[in-house]
Amino acid sequence: MPKNSKVKKKVTKAKTKTVNRTKPKTVSKPKEIKKGPIKISKTYIPKETEKYMCEKHKIFFRMKLQEWKKELVRANNEALYNGSMDDNSISADIVDQASSYTDKNVEMKSINRQIKLISEIDKALARIREDIYGYCLDTAEPIGLKRLMARPVAKYTIAAQEKHEKDEKVHADD
Repeated sequence: MPKNSKVKKKVTKAKTKTVNRTKPKTVSKPKEIKKGPIKISKTYIPKETEKYMCEKHKIFFRMKLQEWKKELVRANNEALYNGSMDDNSISADIVDQASSYTDKNVEMKSINRQIKLISEIDKALARIREDIYGYCLDTAEPIGLKRLMARPVAKYTIAAQEKHEKDEKVHADD
């Protein structure tokens, strides 16, 4: 009897050719190397020798404005809280009542002035985000570091501010 032998067939898989498809090369812009956030010391003071409104200057003024805003909000909250406590002590003496009314009136005017200043600080912070902080809104000229150090919410150069004040005076007289 003949032996049944199993013949193994070789099965070969058809090789598929892989094609690397790449996008056509285009001229790309050089990538800007992003460094981590710039940190400045608490004793840092902007210098005239540095580029005007560089990142250090913006960070310095942002920190200064945010700190100023915190102080104003805290002072307003304290004044409002302490002022409301005095309402319980109504005096029978008409002079004391008049004095208390005058004190509260002055205090409320001060609080209103500080609220307007907080609004100006918020606008200055928005100008920092928009990269227009430190430049005159009328002339687009640099306001100057000395002026910004003295008045961080300044929107105009000294000359433009004087013109605005003169125009306000003229229109106030009408």
